[in-house]
Amino acid sequence: MILIFGRNGQVAQELARKAPALRGLGRAQVNLLQPGAAAQAIADHSPNVVINASAYTAVDRAETETAEAQQLNSEAPAEMARTCAERGIPFLHVSTDYIFDGSGSLARSETDPVGPLNVYGHSKLAGEDAVRASGAQALILRTSWVFSAHGGNFVKTMLRLSESRDALSIVSDQIGGPTPAADIAATLLTCARAMQAGQAGGTYHYSGGPAVSWADFAREIFRQAGRHVRVTDIPTADYPTPAARPLNSRLNCAKLKADFGITQPDWQAGLAATLKELGL
Repeated sequence: MILIFGRNGQVAQELARKAPALRGLGRAQVNLLQPGAAAQAIADHSPNVVINASAYTAVDRAETETAEAQQLNSEAPAEMARTCAERGIPFLHVSTDYIFDGSGSLARSETDPVGPLNVYGHSKLAGEDAVRASGAQALILRTSWVFSAHGGNFVKTMLRLSESRDALSIVSDQIGGPTPAADIAATLLTCARAMQAGQAGGTYHYSGGPAVSWADFAREIFRQAGRHVRVTDIPTADYPTPAARPLNSRLNCAKLKADFGITQPDWQAGLAATLKELGL
């Protein structure tokens, strides 16, 4: 049995759809803000694999809610990983492009230097380090710009704004790979099966291709949805936020393909599937 930490998030919901026999634990089932809760949940369910699809993802609020971000993104995953190490079971953990500083224009590989710009990124990096230090058979999957028909994400925000706006100004100097949550879920399940069969873990990148700006991503959302919204490109400096964002979120996904045979998803196809699910 595969135990999933997370139940209502985008990736967790897609995991549940792809493998209904999974056991998903949301906030009602386990309070990850409480030390010891994750370890107790693993002991109670005795899984063969654990996937952590839970996280504190409110990037701007993390600047002030630092303790919560640290507990959910670092301390809880560390506890999960240590418990998996003790029990000899694989552990898979979802991380983020925000552990990088966003400099340059090349796609980042797994061995490139890290340098998070905000509290959220620091908490996720601390979680990665703790998972690696646990001694578990662990896989860390860094991804970016997640979207789906569920929860809050850029696609749904753009569609909501298009209901009342015919023109929007969108940041154009942040470049990355929009990634369908459904594809992240499929990747995690493929890797989990391979690890159960004895394959080692490690740190991997997985994001949609081709790389695109937020502004061009918005244009494609409106094009596919048939919404007539004019998009004006603006620099990040014209859209200040409490937490700094990386300008370059490109991820090199070659290692995942080499080790697991998993290729980058086509985010435009994923967008079409999401819009269809939303009835558009």
